[in-house]
Amino acid sequence: MSTLTRNLNGSREMMKTYCRRMEIPVLGEVAVPPPDKLAYYAGLGVLAALQVIEWPLALVVTAGHLLADQHYSGLVKGVGEALESA
Repeated sequence: MSTLTRNLNGSREMMKTYCRRMEIPVLGEVAVPPPDKLAYYAGLGVLAALQVIEWPLALVVTAGHLLADQHYSGLVKGVGEALESA
């Protein structure tokens, strides 16, 4: 198995983990990140609540991680579709 194929198989699994959705009354349907990401975000929240880090810094770090995850999942989806059509 080549490195590219191995990475794409792992990426498909990652895409499946981000397909979990939850219905929230005010917000509607929201994508739920995997448990390890939720723990990371909760850790940032605890650090901000204990004033170990400032809350604006926690928000910026969280937003950066969310944007990076969205870009990564979109990139993987595009590569998978290109390989399927080839």
